[in-house]
Amino acid sequence: MTFLRETPSKDINLIMTAQTNTAAAAGTWDLGNLTVNRIGFGAMRLTGSVAFGPGIPGDRDRSIGVLRQAIELGVNHIDTAAFYFSPHLSANELINRALAPYPDDLVIATKVWPARDPSGAWWWATPEQLRGQVEENLRQLGRDHLDVVNLRVPPSRKTGSIADHFGALAELRDAGHIRHLGVSNVTPEQLAEAQTIAPVVCVQNSFGIGASAGQQELLRSCGEQGIAFVPFFAIAGAGREAGATATEHEDVLAIARAHGATPAQIRLAWTLRRGPHVLAIPGTGNPHHLAENVAAGTLRLSEDEMARLQSLG
Repeated sequence: MTFLRETPSKDINLIMTAQTNTAAAAGTWDLGNLTVNRIGFGAMRLTGSVAFGPGIPGDRDRSIGVLRQAIELGVNHIDTAAFYFSPHLSANELINRALAPYPDDLVIATKVWPARDPSGAWWWATPEQLRGQVEENLRQLGRDHLDVVNLRVPPSRKTGSIADHFGALAELRDAGHIRHLGVSNVTPEQLAEAQTIAPVVCVQNSFGIGASAGQQELLRSCGEQGIAFVPFFAIAGAGREAGATATEHEDVLAIARAHGATPAQIRLAWTLRRGPHVLAIPGTGNPHHLAENVAAGTLRLSEDEMARLQSLG
C-alpha cells in the first residue's frame, strides 16, 4: 500500500503552481450574508492537538506562517474553537496573532458546547454557560462579534432535544454577539428543531468517501434547503481525530495517479463535487499540505471516477 500523503513525481507542477490555484477556484457559497470560498481551513491541527485525543507538539512560527499562507491562497473561511489548544498553543490566539487586523472578507466560524479545563479535561456546557464560551472566543480572537457559531452536539446526544442550548445561542445572536448560527454533529430531527428557533446557515457533520446513506441524505437535504454542508473528516476518513491513516484504497490511488494528484486531494475533490453547498475545511499545520489542499479545488473528476469513489464503503 502507498503512504497517504506521498506526492506523485508528475504532480510537482500542481503543487508548485498552488499559489495561482486559489481557494476561489472551487467556487463560493453564502453563509447568510457572508460569502466564502468553498475551500476553507480547519484550525484544529495548528496547535499539535487533535481536539479529542493526544497529538504532536505544534510549532508557533510555522502555524502562524500556515495561517498567513492560507489567506494568500484565497482562503476566507476558517473553522476554529476555544477548545483547540495544547499545553503551549491556542488555535484562536494563533489566528489572532497571525491575521489581526482581519481581512474584511474573512469569516471565522467557531463552535461551543464542548469545553476543556486548563488540564485538558472535557466538560459540556449548560445552556446558561454558553454565553461564557462565546465571550471566551471573542476574547481570544480579539473580535466584538463572531461570524458563525456552531452548536457542537455531544456524541451522547444521538437523539433528544437541543432546543435549550440552541435557544441560548439564538438569544446571543439577537443581542449582536453572533451574526449567524450553525449546528454540528446533528441528526435531521435536531436540525429541523433548531430551524424552528432561529435560521441555520450551516451543518457541520462527519462526511467523506464511504459515508453512510443517512449521512448522504442529510447532505442532499441541506442542499435543497440552501444550507451549507461543512464536512469534517473528509480527508481523515476512518482515521477521524487521529488523522488520515497510512494506507489508502486502491481505487483512490488509481484515480490519484490518473490526475497526478495525491489521495487527499482526490478525497477533497470528490467531497466538493457532492454539491455547490458543500464547503471543505481541511486542517493542517504543514504548509506543503495546505498548498495541496487548496489546489484540490481545481481538480475535475469524471462521472465514472465519481461513481467509483461513491461505491467505496
